[in-house]
Amino acid sequence: MNNDIRICVIGLGYVGLPLARLFSTKYKTIGFDMSQRRVDALMAGHDDTLEVADELLQSALANGFVCTTDIEQIRDCNFYVVAVPTPVDENNNPDLTPLYGASTTVGKVISNGDIVVYESTVYPGVTEDECIPVVEKVSGLKFNEDFFAGYSPERINPGDKLHTVEKIKKVTSGSTPEIGQKVNEIYASVITAGTHLASSIKVAEAAKVIENSQRDINIAFVNELSKIFNKLGIDTQDVLDAASTKWNFLPFKPGLVGGHCIGVDPYYLAQCAQRHGYNPEIILAGRRMNDGMGEYVATEVVKLMLKKGIQVLNSNILILGFTFKENCPDVRNTKVVDIYNTLKDYGVNITVYDPWANPEVAKHEYGIDIMNELPKGKFDSAILAVAHEEFKKMDILSFCNFKSVVYDVKCALSKDVVDGRL
Repeated sequence: MNNDIRICVIGLGYVGLPLARLFSTKYKTIGFDMSQRRVDALMAGHDDTLEVADELLQSALANGFVCTTDIEQIRDCNFYVVAVPTPVDENNNPDLTPLYGASTTVGKVISNGDIVVYESTVYPGVTEDECIPVVEKVSGLKFNEDFFAGYSPERINPGDKLHTVEKIKKVTSGSTPEIGQKVNEIYASVITAGTHLASSIKVAEAAKVIENSQRDINIAFVNELSKIFNKLGIDTQDVLDAASTKWNFLPFKPGLVGGHCIGVDPYYLAQCAQRHGYNPEIILAGRRMNDGMGEYVATEVVKLMLKKGIQVLNSNILILGFTFKENCPDVRNTKVVDIYNTLKDYGVNITVYDPWANPEVAKHEYGIDIMNELPKGKFDSAILAVAHEEFKKMDILSFCNFKSVVYDVKCALSKDVVDGRL
């Protein structure tokens, strides 16, 4: 245990907790979060996000890892890592409120010689132009004289038990060349996949925000292809399978694009570009395409019902899955809600079943009731919206009436049981 480095990770969500747990294997580490409920659960040895297995968390706690809401407990740290959310508001403008709050917390406890590293996804310039001034103001210390900074973008993939934090190469940076080296060394000591020291904080910020923007644009392209091929009566997945036989074809699939990264980060890059006098076209076109896919799926289901002679008004529809991705309890920015809301406009009765999602969170965030138990009865339509492993093994037709529509958003079901798919 290196006693010279005392780490505090601020924000114990999907990003912060796995990182804090990992740091605790080599350094004295404290996790700080504003939610007492979250801290109590973690200190009891359970992570509701399921990103850190109970046995790993309990082992870390036994070895001295501590989670707290008490700011006094983090005052003795000298390496602060900020891992709070960076969402967008109702107009898709970046909301830096959590970052300002975390920077204020850092400013209250940071001391001479300390380092603060930001991991939250931002557009280039946010760390030095938005966050550091808050730390300076609250602390009374001078940046790059009294304290220093770094940026190391998070690359957590929620629900992915293969690409865990230590197995994903880490980009690092520092506010001076010397600090960059120190930040890189600390991360490299726990990241087995290695690190890449970027030339500046702004370069590291830009690298992160384009990673997810690139994925967003590629998914938007295949979503548009899906719409085209549907009109041509061609199966999109068959086309992609054929095209994928070429060595350099990129294997993207159509689908809903939600979550706290791919569906959000492009807006950060777009606003940054607009502030500097450039109006991005491809980035925002991709966002428009992907944001409209929930409505498109719902409309396609209604069309298929009408073709089968199924009365839409007061029909019963089953939606399988509510989280933003498979095998993960995260419902942040889920686009399944767009399918739900569009279908509601047609006057249908909707049952949402998701064994992974927390019904209380779904109700609080979206006002939607979801079930964790298998629904009873027969439905006029069933929509596979999220490809949880449980759903792939289900006999979906057992939930359907004799004349019904099965729609597969994720291409996870056999073609002979579905009436339509992306």
